[in-house]
Amino acid sequence: MKDVKSIRPLALKKSARLIATAAIALSIGSHSLAAESLRFWTTEEQPERLALQEQIAADFKAKTGIEVQVIPVTEKDLGTRATAAFAAGDLPDVIYHTLQYVLPWTEAGILDGDAASDVVEDLGAGTFAPGALQMAAVDDGYAAVPVDGWTQMIVYRKDLFDEKGLAAPDSYADITKAIEALHNPPEMFGFVAATKVDENFMSQVLEHVFLANGVSPVGEKGFAPLDEAATTEVLDFYKTIAKASPPGELYWKQSREIYFAGKAAMIIWSPFILDELAGLRDSAPPTINDDPTSRELASKTAVVTTFAGPSNPEGAAWADIRYLGITADADTDPAIEFVKFSMDEGYTGTLSLAPEGKFPIRRGDGNDETKFVEAWSKLPVGVDRKAPLSEIYPAQVIQTIVAGLETANRWGVADKQLSLASKMINSQVINRAVREYIEGERDAAATVAKMNEELARIE
Repeated sequence: MKDVKSIRPLALKKSARLIATAAIALSIGSHSLAAESLRFWTTEEQPERLALQEQIAADFKAKTGIEVQVIPVTEKDLGTRATAAFAAGDLPDVIYHTLQYVLPWTEAGILDGDAASDVVEDLGAGTFAPGALQMAAVDDGYAAVPVDGWTQMIVYRKDLFDEKGLAAPDSYADITKAIEALHNPPEMFGFVAATKVDENFMSQVLEHVFLANGVSPVGEKGFAPLDEAATTEVLDFYKTIAKASPPGELYWKQSREIYFAGKAAMIIWSPFILDELAGLRDSAPPTINDDPTSRELASKTAVVTTFAGPSNPEGAAWADIRYLGITADADTDPAIEFVKFSMDEGYTGTLSLAPEGKFPIRRGDGNDETKFVEAWSKLPVGVDRKAPLSEIYPAQVIQTIVAGLETANRWGVADKQLSLASKMINSQVINRAVREYIEGERDAAATVAKMNEELARIE
């Protein structure tokens, strides 16, 4: 069994690589590394996305002479395949992976934090969105390199907000005020909240709402009892948005349908709704008018990614971040060069795999701090029709979409308890308790006590 790789201070490891880096630079110029080959595992296995990744690999080979084998891996199998490959001493050089693997793979010795830290340092830590970078932080650097991600959004009818002189819904208080002004069922619902307990969508929305008020069920030592006062604020807010919603078991499907019909002032959704709002996907057309390809609804829509509760004025954004991890078995220096290429010359191509769900975590380079944001905003999105986001939405909306990565967060990341937090989320304990509170089965204090009692049992 391999020893867990220690993470050396950046200054020491940087000097240790100087000779190798110089050699790589000479090799790139002469293509003398043409015989070398890297293996890259990716969970982006759809044919169109594979083709784009193979083009990035071809461009890298044209520059360096280093061949990259792009190997598709089904996302649900990634954990077991990586563990087996690690045991066999046969890991690929680079893996595209989700946030959930950053800490476990670091602790197991699967990821080379030294190499990832070199990439971030060479490209400039200041060019990355701090929230996404912080999620991969370890004692002396970074376990993996954040490459792309998306933030959950409050999607809202800016035209209606403007008519009533309402502030953007970026806090519990402003959302509540907007509901009071706009809720007029059945013509207009103030919100469409997630209320279907057994849907992951409700879990995801609730985590965002809890994070917004600075409430988490985990701490450095594991389970951390929910603060009664702050959690009561969360419960009361969620009851407010639920009572402003249509009746029934609601999840992503109903929230999109009701908003698309022009009958909801606000919903919470992922950015994958952005192209649909503009009538670019026939399977999910806006029905606000008789033209399913109309951009009318998109023109009336704005978004909020970071919002705040009364106990957490800075607020938070819920984010799904993806990383490029350099492994313990990698041919390290060529692997570093490939990741740097994917985050620099090849970065626009990396984001083009699915621009509506791949926000640029690296905003720009040392010469142009918004280079990649601007390039990303011009990438075409859509399925049955294509258009760049910058053509559909104003610059302010684009900036808001990207800015969510500044405050990106998830339960358990900072406390190194992501695994425990995930088990708590998947248990749906919080979903059930919140739904019961909404329906008046118990008061706030009893609801907080019930959640704490049940969450404490999860290991």
